[in-house]
Amino acid sequence: MSSVPHGAPVNPFAPPAGHGPGPYGAHGAHGGHVPPPPIAPDGPGQVPYGYPGGHGFPPGPGVGGYYGWPGMQALPSNGMGTAGLVLGIISAVIFCMWPVAIVVGVLAVIFGAIGMGKARRGEATNRGQALAGVICGVAGLVLSLVMLAFVIATA
Repeated sequence: MSSVPHGAPVNPFAPPAGHGPGPYGAHGAHGGHVPPPPIAPDGPGQVPYGYPGGHGFPPGPGVGGYYGWPGMQALPSNGMGTAGLVLGIISAVIFCMWPVAIVVGVLAVIFGAIGMGKARRGEATNRGQALAGVICGVAGLVLSLVMLAFVIATA
């Protein structure tokens, strides 16, 4: 027998009648016993994700006795090859300003050579950029020296 009078509107948001305190009764949504959560594969009390130790940040030199993550390789250091390429292009473009272009060309050759050495050792992945930096640096140097000879010849 229902406690709602016949013909009265039924509240669809009302809790089920006769199931104890709380919106879902004393024993869960369907009136049965709620089991405890399962134990994690690593055992009880283990942090399932996050950094080791659960501190919220990666371990540094003073935390845990090591730096970085084991098994990870270092990122390639492509800066020298890229700098050589950029300086080589600048040297080849501004060869008319020969004093600046000579300095920039020499730096391009140096940085490009260092970048090629890093690529040869496996520390960098941009051997082509470093080689292009050396080539553009040499081209900028040659153009700048030709410009210098032209300035001296016409003076």
